Amino acid sequence: MAAAPAPAAKKKEVAKKGPKSVTKKSAYKINGNKIERTKPMCPKCGPGIFMATHKDRVSCGKCGYTEFKKEKA
Repeated sequence: MAAAPAPAAKKKEVAKKGPKSVTKKSAYKINGNKIERTKPMCPKCGPGIFMATHKDRVSCGKCGYTEFKKEKA
């Protein structure tokens, strides 16, 4: 006797990603004739390596250094 074919698997719906909101332009802010950095720098890697800002932490994508934000009580 032949085995019954397995039911077709349902495809998982994938959320559509919008345009990237994080760019190199968002890491700097122009204030008059000065350029200010808006994101924190990694203390281990040094200047030029920005840390990613998350809801509860900031982390470095290069070395993995992470600082957790303190909750306001």
